Amino acid sequence: MHRRIITPGALAAASLMLAIPASAASYSPGAPGIGDPYYPAYGNGGYDVSHYDLRLQYQPATDELAGTATILAKTTQDLSSFDLDFLLDVSEVRVNGVKASFATSGQHELVVTPKTPLAKDTPITVVVRYSGVPSTKSAYGFNTWHRTPDGAVAADEPEAAWWWFPSNDHPLDKATYDVSVAVPDGTQAISNGTLQSTSSKLGWTRYNWRENKPQATYLATLAVGKFDITTSTSEGGVPVVNAYSKDLGDNDAAARASVERTGELVDWLSGYFGPYPFSSAGGYVPNTTTGYALETQTRVYYSPKQFANGSNTSVVVHELAHQWYGDSVSLKGWKDIWINEGFARYAQWLWSEHEGEGTTQQLADYVYASHPADDAFWTVKPGDPGPDNQFDIAVYDRGALAVQALRNAVGDDAFFAILKGWPQTHAYGNASVADFQAYAEQVSGKSLSSLFDTWLFQPVKPAAPAAKRVAIAKSAAAPVRPKSWKKIEATNSVH
Repeated sequence: MHRRIITPGALAAASLMLAIPASAASYSPGAPGIGDPYYPAYGNGGYDVSHYDLRLQYQPATDELAGTATILAKTTQDLSSFDLDFLLDVSEVRVNGVKASFATSGQHELVVTPKTPLAKDTPITVVVRYSGVPSTKSAYGFNTWHRTPDGAVAADEPEAAWWWFPSNDHPLDKATYDVSVAVPDGTQAISNGTLQSTSSKLGWTRYNWRENKPQATYLATLAVGKFDITTSTSEGGVPVVNAYSKDLGDNDAAARASVERTGELVDWLSGYFGPYPFSSAGGYVPNTTTGYALETQTRVYYSPKQFANGSNTSVVVHELAHQWYGDSVSLKGWKDIWINEGFARYAQWLWSEHEGEGTTQQLADYVYASHPADDAFWTVKPGDPGPDNQFDIAVYDRGALAVQALRNAVGDDAFFAILKGWPQTHAYGNASVADFQAYAEQVSGKSLSSLFDTWLFQPVKPAAPAAKRVAIAKSAAAPVRPKSWKKIEATNSVH
């Protein structure tokens, strides 16, 4: 996935230069970035989106995408103009039914100027008509639209939306979605949530998907191709929809042997994290050349390469754990990535323990002993790794070490209460590492500032006394590798 420092460059200047009517002198342009220091140009200021309605048509043979996005939002300031993050070609924009002027700016900004300035707290309906060939568009030197032999996939982190719908592209602005996609008969369109209906007309089939819980823009996904789709219901009552490209070749059976266990694993994770937070679960495996998986909400994206060496339930556990830690509770800023990845990795450790292939403590001991003090692994701070190290292995493995350290410090009763209570306390919202520390202290009744600082924010290997206090002992002997480690390690390319 893409982990870059994006500088606003001329974006702010371009927005500020937009003409403001004399009668609206108190109105100002919305910021061209939402304020995330890791990605200053991502997201936008001045409004908050509540719903995206996307009505699209896609032709796999030519990679042509055309559509209309209707965005329901509310202004958060007096606005003379506002930005959307988008790359395709726009033919018309309307704000509250009236044509608006628009222009592109910077690498991925669409600047919209309503005919009449918008007062703070005004509900707005923004309609954007657009078309284009997503595979021909790039920003900052990359493209996250993945072509397949029979279609395409939109799934990437931290950005994927720009190539298929205009948005306020940052996890802080979550919204519900209706995604309606027409594709040639014989081809399917898969997205998040539940399939509401399908209809066919004049050689085209339209699929109508709905995600009725708030969703971050990078977690919205679209997959078009020829799929074998399976449906089931977990023992706990969660509907499951999985899909497999019909040309996966030798990886097909291993993919099914892994992803078809989604219902079982959702129910198992619910024992640790509380009730599953969404209306459906599942995953899809398209015929892509990418190597990662992504926790796209309710419908996880898996690369076929995840199953090149056989089945791997560990990667499925990782991505499903994100449905609670990362999807339902999303990060406030990209620096808070530990809450997503440290806990998804720890879920893999719990699964290892469940399978009798190594306890969480044995895995923690192994990770700790495997990295000498001068290893660069310890210079990455999982609590604020920086954009260049946002998906470094230390965020996962040192991040999971921090979770085990917390468990040892507060005891199992408090730890598992924290693990289950956190996703319910912050359901469908956003939270930071500081918020998590405060919650853990509230539940455990302990001061945890030193522990969090040691394991998440110090760019050094914790000293032996600190390690001993959390029962991760320093050993001169070669560490014993738990049986599950190879499977867990195989998911290191997940993000």
